[in-house]
Amino acid sequence: MPNRILSILILIIIIVLLILITLRYQSTQTDTNENTTFPIQKSDKEWKNILSPEAYNVLRKQGTEPAFTGTYTDHKKDGQYHCKACKAPLFESDKKYNSGTGWPSFTEAISQFIGTKEDLKFGMRRTEVHCNQCGSHLGHVFPDGPGENGQRYCINSISLTFEPSQSKDAKK
Repeated sequence: MPNRILSILILIIIIVLLILITLRYQSTQTDTNENTTFPIQKSDKEWKNILSPEAYNVLRKQGTEPAFTGTYTDHKKDGQYHCKACKAPLFESDKKYNSGTGWPSFTEAISQFIGTKEDLKFGMRRTEVHCNQCGSHLGHVFPDGPGENGQRYCINSISLTFEPSQSKDAKK
């Protein structure tokens, strides 16, 4: 009987420690870059007025849209993808590829408009991607892409708008 009580106490201690570790990771995370200053500044109320509730959740609260539901997952037109919140150019269509993940994926970003930071949510270590102009959350970047740099920018469709190429030979 004493061994059973000791085993239960050890299990309870382990569970409490796991909960505390998880809470610590979550407490180190803030809403989208709230401690960083970006060139485009708006209040929370202003963002809510210009974004749909779904876009606000992803762009400003670091949410994620469900896989395979986004407008640009299978999009193949020539042009440029922009930040939905501030219209900054983020990705060229020739850098987009089908990663099979259910979100638009790119091998390369327009670097001056993309920022990254460590994301420790849910007990995972990932790299968050955000717009360097307004701080909006876009998705994550992973080191398993097919391009020369080996990066896969996995981006929420709802965080993007698309500007088609003006050339006559653009894909239809």
